[in-house]
Amino acid sequence: MTRQSLFLYAAWVLALISTFGSLYFSEVAGFVPCEMCWYQRIAMYPLAVILGIATFRSDFGIRLYAMPFSIIGAVLAALHYAEQKIPAFGGATQCADGGPCSAEYINWFGFMTIPFLALIAFLLITICLLFVRQSSKEK
Repeated sequence: MTRQSLFLYAAWVLALISTFGSLYFSEVAGFVPCEMCWYQRIAMYPLAVILGIATFRSDFGIRLYAMPFSIIGAVLAALHYAEQKIPAFGGATQCADGGPCSAEYINWFGFMTIPFLALIAFLLITICLLFVRQSSKEK
């Protein structure tokens, strides 16, 4: 397995873990996703599919299609996390459907919330995709 295949595979595994994690939180744990959570899911779920296809086809050009999803998802997750943790930033508006966007269903170690986990996942996927590009230049 080449180096770029490893990074592509890692990005796909991260997207799969994130997808199944979000489904666990909503379907098993019973946490009602807010509007911002849905936007982050819209960015993550396609990544699980397109990165999986790219991994099995060894399509290293997927970066062009996957990076916008991971970057937009990271921005949305950062905004959602800011709404939870910065009092002046959040709570100004109530989400129309689902739970409030400022609700913290989990708060591990005093800072790890669901949007924080999503932010880390999106950033790690982006970093993996950057290394795929770098290593393809080395070949």
